[in-house]
Amino acid sequence: MALNFANNNSLSEIDTKPSGLSGGTMNLISTQTASSSSTISFTSGIDDTYDEYVFKFYNIHPATNNAEFQFQGDTGTNTNYNQTITSTVIGANHKEDGSESGLSYFTAFDQAQGTAFQTIQSNVHEDNDNGASGTLTIYNPSSSVFVKHFMSTTNSQQSDTSNLTHNHFVAGYFNLTTALTRFQFKFSSGNMDSGVIKLYGVS
Repeated sequence: MALNFANNNSLSEIDTKPSGLSGGTMNLISTQTASSSSTISFTSGIDDTYDEYVFKFYNIHPATNNAEFQFQGDTGTNTNYNQTITSTVIGANHKEDGSESGLSYFTAFDQAQGTAFQTIQSNVHEDNDNGASGTLTIYNPSSSVFVKHFMSTTNSQQSDTSNLTHNHFVAGYFNLTTALTRFQFKFSSGNMDSGVIKLYGVS
């Protein structure tokens, strides 16, 4: 691939994209809005069209205080949502007044060949201005050869007495070589009062 250089350090001199560059386009597949929903399921649009699928969460608000926001996947038309997961979970936090901050490994939320729903954001509060936002990426879910890797980054505000930002970093894999075709989201207790989840395919 040839490199294009700008004359006189001016980016305005570059008027064409270098040949050979492609990909990275986010293609919206579907949008779902929570409204006192016990679960939100994406049961179509996940196939071999894309090698990477991204869920984006916008202000997912729980009905129950201190609930965990979670997900699981399944194959074919199955709706058990109990596939085998191995995962790791790290959290960072910082209080509004600067009195406390930390970085921790959360053994309570990781899995070692577990089949439970995977927590991607813990302790989400039900206060009116609270909720969780972030992304979850699933890599090559249609592969019949490899396990299915995922990574998630989410953030929520906790405002009971702590008033802190709580950032979760979650990664792992579904230990199966069958295609994953559907994913479900829920809180560990109570409904999703409100919020939006969008599904994108990355080309």
